[in-house]
Amino acid sequence: MSRIGKKPITVPAGVEVKIDGATVTVKGPKGTLTNTFNADMSIKLEGSEIIVERPSEDKMHKSLHGLTRTLINNMVEGVTNGFSKTLEIEGIGYRAAKQGKDLVMNLGYSHQVIIPEIDGIKIDVPNNTTIVVNGIDKQMVGQFAAEIREKRPPEPYKGKGIRYQGERIIRKEGKAGKGKK
Repeated sequence: MSRIGKKPITVPAGVEVKIDGATVTVKGPKGTLTNTFNADMSIKLEGSEIIVERPSEDKMHKSLHGLTRTLINNMVEGVTNGFSKTLEIEGIGYRAAKQGKDLVMNLGYSHQVIIPEIDGIKIDVPNNTTIVVNGIDKQMVGQFAAEIREKRPPEPYKGKGIRYQGERIIRKEGKAGKGKK
């Protein structure tokens, strides 16, 4: 039995869950999320708990069991609390600012990098070296944060670039650090 899949998902007060076959719709204070899952998985709402069951001990059903439960849990978590990713900019002259609904970054290129906000994602810039990506869909928040990081990933020699908060960059020594013969 899947240790994650067998756990029931508690639905908090103020969250409405509608299950229509393999389609689950979760509506909460922050918004509404809808997702369609594999039709083999049995998704039931019993009281204030969602229970996901698998039809057999098949390898595919075992792997879908935990995945389906986690995705539904992320939907419930997203409409109640939301998700956020924090990015840090490191480097001399590297900075970010918000102009209207656009994120404008100076990343050492000859031009500014402009990224517009998309539906379901909100960008905050508390200071010029920190970017916070917020949203209700965990996958969308992570993907958008990865696209921002992709504009200037951290390099291993000086550590300059955009990194996730708490991310450790393994540093390299460089040519001058080698011993002479």
